Amino acid sequence: MSIDALAKKIKLIIFDVDGVLTDGGLYFTDDGTEFKRFNSLDGHGIKLLKENGIEPAVISARNSKSVNHRMQNLGVKHFYQGQSNKVIAFNALLEKLHINADEVAYMGDDVIDLPVMTKVGFAIAVANAHDLVKQNAHLVTQKIGGQGAVREACDFILQAQGKFDTAMAPYLQ
Repeated sequence: MSIDALAKKIKLIIFDVDGVLTDGGLYFTDDGTEFKRFNSLDGHGIKLLKENGIEPAVISARNSKSVNHRMQNLGVKHFYQGQSNKVIAFNALLEKLHINADEVAYMGDDVIDLPVMTKVGFAIAVANAHDLVKQNAHLVTQKIGGQGAVREACDFILQAQGKFDTAMAPYLQ
C-alpha cells in the first residue's frame, strides 16, 4: 500500500514531544527550571488537522509543565506525560476514541517510540531520528524535529486526504 493510501485513513495522529515537537534539547535555567522551544509552524499544522477532523494527541516519556501549557494553548485534549511505556497510553487512546490502530499515525524520533510506531497504520520519523526509527517509518520528513517536521507531516496527511487545498483556501483570498 502506498504511503498516500496509509495517510488517507488517519483519524488520529500522536506526537512525541522531545525531538519531534521540540528540537530535543533539554534547557534549564540556573535554578533548574526546564523550558522547551516549540515551533509555531508545527502548532498551526496541528490546528489545521483539528479543523479538518483529525484528532491530535501527545505521548511523552517525560513530564513538563511547558508541555501542559502548549497542549492547552493548541487545544490538544489528549496528552499523556511520564509514559515510559507508551503502548499503555496508545491502547488507552484507541479505546477512548473507538478507533483502530491502522487509523492512527505516530510521529517519533527515538527507539522509545518504536513500540507504538510498529503498531500504527502510518509511522512517521523526523529527519534527525535514530536510524532504527527511520528504518521503521513509512515516512521520514525532510525537516528535523522542532524545525517544522510536524507541519510537514500535517500537510502530508491533509494532502493525502484531499483536504489541503480547502484548508489553505482562506489564506489565499
